[in-house]
Amino acid sequence: MPAQPTSPLAPDDPRVLRARRLLIGLYGLLGITVASWLSRLPSVREALDLSTGQLGVILLTGAVGSLATVLVAGAIVVRWGSVKVLLAAAVLFACGNTLLAVGPAVGLVPVLVAGIIVLSMSFALGNVPMNVESAVIERHMRRTVVPQFHAAFSIGSVVGSGLGAAAAWAEVPLLVQFGAVSVGSLVWRFLTVPGAVLPTTAPVAVTQDEGTPRRRGAGFRASLGAWRERRTLLVGVIVMAAALSEGSANNWLAISVVDGFAQREAVAALVFGAFVASMTVSRVIGPRLIDRLGPVRVLATSAVVSVAGLVLFGTAPTLSLAVVGVVGWGLGAGLAVPIGMVAVSEDPMQAAGRVAVVSAFASMASLAAPPALGLAAEALGARQALLLVAIPLVVAALLSGQVRPQRPGAAEQG
Repeated sequence: MPAQPTSPLAPDDPRVLRARRLLIGLYGLLGITVASWLSRLPSVREALDLSTGQLGVILLTGAVGSLATVLVAGAIVVRWGSVKVLLAAAVLFACGNTLLAVGPAVGLVPVLVAGIIVLSMSFALGNVPMNVESAVIERHMRRTVVPQFHAAFSIGSVVGSGLGAAAAWAEVPLLVQFGAVSVGSLVWRFLTVPGAVLPTTAPVAVTQDEGTPRRRGAGFRASLGAWRERRTLLVGVIVMAAALSEGSANNWLAISVVDGFAQREAVAALVFGAFVASMTVSRVIGPRLIDRLGPVRVLATSAVVSVAGLVLFGTAPTLSLAVVGVVGWGLGAGLAVPIGMVAVSEDPMQAAGRVAVVSAFASMASLAAPPALGLAAEALGARQALLLVAIPLVVAALLSGQVRPQRPGAAEQG
């Protein structure tokens, strides 16, 4: 494990351990909420009588909202602190998730679009402080733990996809399922967010000062200055490829199974669960691999494994063989995002701005993927269209050297 900035708190300090537990819970909750929605995409498509291409365009609107939000999220975290930003994101999520259910229930696509935009804004706004806080806890614990937070997200996604499969099997109305998720998640977040953020990381955490306007202004400018750092931008490309891989599975895997193998939605949801479960395994064992082999080798190997699994899924003649490909795809897809986030969070003074930049690249992937894959799916079929995702994964493997640990403040200016 590379040298980290010295932490004023011991790894076994009760405040650190409590924050870690609560933040793991928040990551798990995020996984549940995301998967419970994505696993019901076939129901949404059917309720609104949408084609695959139309659904892709609708998903694109969410990427626009996400990108617009994440461009300023780093500065917002610097200005207002992680607690306030996470609570604001919680309210946005509850509103957006409710609209997702209302749109199909009343047969209005614009309501669905509004829900997707608001939901995507909530994810983008909450993503930056969650990644910053996970890196803060890793510095306090002085060993690799960030992949464990992402593993909690994956475990939550398995639970969420299972709930989605059960709800689809039982034909539970979207309004009932999404309404319950909205209320439950809002209560959970308001109860746990304050304890998940260590007191020294509030706008504070970046400035170590409760704050003079001068220092807050300096933090705001630093968060925007991350856009001029060559290494940060290249790590962003890596995370963009990883987000494209994971996001493509989120958006299109269930539909690919339904269309490509003539399976029921519940079966497709279980295949999606296999993908998420594979990601979970890689994230659980990932910290030891990273500490032993280093992030560069782990990232490069992960990309190769992911490409192999993706190609197998896209070309397999049977569902059982395709599931093997899905498992390989998921195993390879699990570590790139946490490795990238840690790489740009080494300097706590710059972490929020750099995480926001890298998150923006992930949003760009979300912006490009739905229409591109939707059009490709119309021409080739959804399953074959996913083969295109292998191209950026190869690029990520070639750029893996960019995640080699550096001293804080060493990012190269472009």
